[in-house]
Formats: sequence, C-alpha cells, structure tokens
Amino acid sequence: MLLILLGVLIMHLVILILLIVSTAASAWSVGGERSTDLWYNCMTTNGGYHCKPASNEDWIQAVQALMILSLLFCFFSLIAFVFQLFRLVKGGRFFFTAIFQILASVFVMCAAIIYTVMSPEDDKTQFGYAYVLAWVAFPLCLISGLIYIVLRKKE
Repeated sequence: MLLILLGVLIMHLVILILLIVSTAASAWSVGGERSTDLWYNCMTTNGGYHCKPASNEDWIQAVQALMILSLLFCFFSLIAFVFQLFRLVKGGRFFFTAIFQILASVFVMCAAIIYTVMSPEDDKTQFGYAYVLAWVAFPLCLISGLIYIVLRKKE
C-alpha cells in the first residue's frame, strides 16, 4: 500500500511540474526566429531577443485562465490528498482529491483545444514543447483522478 501511495504522489508531482512548465515556458508555438507562449510573443532580431505582451484577444485570455485554473486545481488536489491521507477514515476513498484532479484535467484539455483551434496558422511556425507538455499532462491528470477514485485508505 505504501508503494502505491508513493507512486500516486510521485505521479501527482510530475503532473504538477508538467503543468507549471507548460504554463510558464515560452514555446507554445515556435518557428524560425519567433516563439510564442501564453504571455509573450518573442522574436530574435539583430542578435537581440525582443518580446511583446501577448495579444488581448479573448481566446488567449481564456487559455491563460484555464491553464492557471488547472495549475491551482492540481495543487489543491495535492494538498487535499495529503490532508485526506492523514484524516480519512479507514476504507474511505479519496473522492475530493479525485474531483479536483479530474477538473484540472478538464481545464488543461480545454485550454489546449482552444489554443489548437484559435492559434494563427503560419507555414513557418509549429507547436512547441510547452504545448505538447500540456497535452501530455491532460491524460496523466485524468488517469491520476481516476486512480484517486479507486484508491482506498487502508491501515
């Protein structure tokens, strides 16, 4: 049982790190001398690296908000897991933690879908590693939430 709990905890921490990196990294779309993330559009010109704030369009603000919500819900589910680990009665299930983790997966999925559909198409740009990390975090987060539903506390 201890190994299962340790494995779930490590998986949760990996998901949290993936979400932090995908939200903060400047590589949602890259191409040539440009890189775009949720917060800035950056370009390398004349040996310098120049960044402008991301556009004020509604879709990018929705992606920003959803990624922050996914981070918060993943973090709060980690706190809830640790709390329930010590306070939950014997045989109890981690439903509260599971709900928060599944909501985090829904938020990151919605953010990635919106970015996929609404990002400007360009022949020179392609999706970067931060975008891929967001998509990798989605199924891991969902699987983690489902594991929390099945998991029971045993003494």
